[in-house]
Amino acid sequence: MERTGSNGDACAGVKGSWARSCGSSEVLSWASCSASGWPPAERPERKAACYRPPMTARTLRLYIDYKSPYAYLAKDPAYELAAKTGVAIDWLPYILDIPAYLGSARVDGEGRVLEENRNAHQWRRVKYSYMDVRREANRAGLTIRGTQKIWDSSLAGIGLLFAKKHGVFRAWNDEVFERFWKRELDIENPVALKEVLQRAGADIATFDAFLAGEGRQELKTVQEDAERRGVFGVPSFLLPEGDLYWGREHFGRLREMLAA
Repeated sequence: MERTGSNGDACAGVKGSWARSCGSSEVLSWASCSASGWPPAERPERKAACYRPPMTARTLRLYIDYKSPYAYLAKDPAYELAAKTGVAIDWLPYILDIPAYLGSARVDGEGRVLEENRNAHQWRRVKYSYMDVRREANRAGLTIRGTQKIWDSSLAGIGLLFAKKHGVFRAWNDEVFERFWKRELDIENPVALKEVLQRAGADIATFDAFLAGEGRQELKTVQEDAERRGVFGVPSFLLPEGDLYWGREHFGRLREMLAA
């Protein structure tokens, strides 16, 4: 059975599950369409039927972790993306389990290794990553000093959620990223985080209770939802139709899509 939906002729001939989605708010990625054999090769113009609607007045989810230098490098370009395209960005915490894929280590102030649980391959990856992010940080005028241990950034993630609720997200986000990567902020210290929130303009009277209860549960919910949607690293950009883009290299593509 054929139908024409709100996408007009683009939906003509769309059958089965495609007919149920074409012209609706549910959008299927081109990769999904192609894998299912739609559109037929002889009708390439129907590609639009299962690609995406205009991106105006939409929200893009951006997952970050304060202990990720790549997330820090994505911060200002993300602000710029929102300003230039008009898209709303919903910033969300995603707490990385770095030891699971890069091992762990602790170093002193001079960079001497005090403890380690990494193989040679993991050390090469870590050393390259810091070389890479420092090159990019120098171009952007940012300071990134290598961390001395694997940090638990869950309290900072909860702080992000609290800052959003109190309308002070950007001031919070800027200070936490900048000072953490200058080694000036202990993101495992709730008192230090509370001071950042206060400087940002938040009413911190309920922060301790939020940190111990609602905020911890909300962080868990956000993390689990992100993983159901395919998120595994940061920065990750999730479009409303479910398409996921991991890494700063996708800003150009995102600008193209959002401006279309």
